[in-house]
Parts: sequence; structure tokens; C-alpha cells
Amino acid sequence: EVQLQASGGGLVQPGGSLRLSCAASGYAFKNFAMSWLRQTQGKGLERVADIMNDDKTAYVDSVKGRFTISRDNAKNTLTLQMNSLRPEDTAVYYCARISSTDSGAYDYWGQGTQVTVSS
Repeated sequence: EVQLQASGGGLVQPGGSLRLSCAASGYAFKNFAMSWLRQTQGKGLERVADIMNDDKTAYVDSVKGRFTISRDNAKNTLTLQMNSLRPEDTAVYYCARISSTDSGAYDYWGQGTQVTVSS
């Protein structure tokens, strides 16, 4: 059974940092591209960052230079390092597996972790 378990969210002041983790199990993690997405009430669901199985990365413009996505295939773990956080980064963050047959689709999701950026 494929499982994705996200963790690491919390409350942080503007300018602070958080590190999100996503533990994957039940499949060959190294063979799949992964994403972090976020959902807010105002903007809906937004793709934040992707990492391919060859470690190539892509980011939404609003987080470039502040967020870093990475993966540890030995530990089956996906990470999102978030620096210089802003109030507009407040959201529920999800890790998701990119479908191997449709790169625009996600076939498994973690449960989400809340990130709140506020003074």
C-alpha cells in the first residue's frame, strides 16, 4: 500500500524557516517524481515545487530562492526547506506523487501539514 506521511508544519514568524518532510512507503520511491503543493482558502491548490527522479527541480515563481525541494532515496524521504517565510506562505502543505503515466497528475497524496506564518 502506497503511503505518504507529511510532517514538520507549525507556526513561524515572518522571515523564519521551517522544514517539511514526507515519508514515503509501499513503492519504489526513487523511480517517481514528487511534488509539494499547498492549499489556501483564497487561492486554492497551488503546486509549489517538483523534483524528478533524476533530481531536477522546478518551483513556482513566488518561492524561488526561498524554498528548496530535495529527496533522499535511501531514506524514502522528500523534504521542503522553507526560508524567509512570508504570511502569504500560510497554507496546508501536501506532498504528492506524480503519476508515471501523466506528468500533470498526482496519484497519491499525503495528509497535509499546516504552515502558519504570522507575528
